[in-house]
Amino acid sequence: MKIVIFGLSITSAWGNGHATTFRALVRALRKRGHDIVFFERNQEWYASNRDLPSPDFCDVRVYTAWSEILHSVREELRTADVALLGSYFPDGIEAAREIFESRAVKAFYDIDTPITLAKLREGGAEYLRREDVSGFDVYFSFTGGPALGELESRFGVQLAVPLYCSFDPDQYYFAPLQEYACDFSYMGTYAADRQQKIETMFCEPARRLLSKNFILAGPQYPEHIRWPKNVRRIIHLNPRWHASFYSSSLFTLNVTREEMVAAGYSPSVRLFEAAACGTAIISDNWPGLDTFLQPGLEILLPQSTDDVVTYVKDMDEREIRRIGRNAQDRVLAEHTSQVRAREFETCVSNKFTGAATRVHAGLSLASN
Repeated sequence: MKIVIFGLSITSAWGNGHATTFRALVRALRKRGHDIVFFERNQEWYASNRDLPSPDFCDVRVYTAWSEILHSVREELRTADVALLGSYFPDGIEAAREIFESRAVKAFYDIDTPITLAKLREGGAEYLRREDVSGFDVYFSFTGGPALGELESRFGVQLAVPLYCSFDPDQYYFAPLQEYACDFSYMGTYAADRQQKIETMFCEPARRLLSKNFILAGPQYPEHIRWPKNVRRIIHLNPRWHASFYSSSLFTLNVTREEMVAAGYSPSVRLFEAAACGTAIISDNWPGLDTFLQPGLEILLPQSTDDVVTYVKDMDEREIRRIGRNAQDRVLAEHTSQVRAREFETCVSNKFTGAATRVHAGLSLASN
């Protein structure tokens, strides 16, 4: 198949989770024989931090203004089998218009489903008009569960299916480096609605465990934040080192945005990437988490700061490693980019034959 994608970014992972998601999926689709063209608008903060400027698994078209590529967009869509518009694509309204004029299977990939839903309830998003939602043959969603039912029943989506984030097992595996060795780590861009959890689940344990080593990696944290003295800061970590970062941590923290917690069934790409490296994950809890990783056996869900301190201070290392390996086995079986590529293929292929079916067991949750 020829697949044309309009996405926020694939060339830069700086301050966004879209790039690693698209890289994993597109690389897997290319390995399965598909040809992919990816349109990305040139934006200063990505242009200054391009960690993969020329992917060898797709044809990237970086542009400055929509008008300059409109002819190229129409030419690519003319021969496309699938046209995929991603959430937060800066020219999403214009791209949707061109997609609807094409003969391709028309798909929307919402990497921000809870945020998009909130915007749709208010009349529409800057990247997706409410009246355009029903024009897509399939609505792929980062979020499963009840959100899928709302998309179909309230907003007229023809078919809402989960296409959760994933990881490339060739990129994420156990690969420790002494440079990143620590007792507890966290990786994530600053978000105001996550900061209190980071304070409770990461900073306060660090203050109580001054003999332990902590590392926090991620950009955009305000200068006024005062980190405990045993917390090492990494402002931005190139994705090529993410596997080593996680692998070198005894524990790593997963913290979820408020919108994702409220919606439930919204695993982050960092969750699966960390698990793929065999690292024991300490996480906040939210509806549906136990459908991805089993609490106590594959992931740790503390009730308080005291619980986090107990894990880091007292848990036997063999038990820590066992939890990490259990999580690794689970995500390798269910959440690799190859699995997602097959799910994607199944859904769009069914659209070709007019026999669209739900491709993930989690969809049953939407109709409960």
